[in-house]
Amino acid sequence: MTTWNDYKDHVRKENPEIGRDMDEAVERARIIAALIDRRRSLGLSQRDLAQMCGLPHSSVARIESGASSPNLTTLLKILQVLELTLTVEPVEEN
Repeated sequence: MTTWNDYKDHVRKENPEIGRDMDEAVERARIIAALIDRRRSLGLSQRDLAQMCGLPHSSVARIESGASSPNLTTLLKILQVLELTLTVEPVEEN
């Protein structure tokens, strides 16, 4: 195995459940990074975002740190304030 993708493919073959967990963690990190990048590009602090969404600051901090996952209603509220949209697409086959 020479690359991260090779390793992930190996794990998926050896233990599909761990492979799914790994894929989920990567997807969660991608979403969190997009939220943080957008919040920062708008010049908002976590506290600003929380206030605009009607959430406690601690909730935004936990979501951004990956310590908690927002429910769909909360995620959509955050996306609306950040002027982002949620898109669902089929997974591409490797």
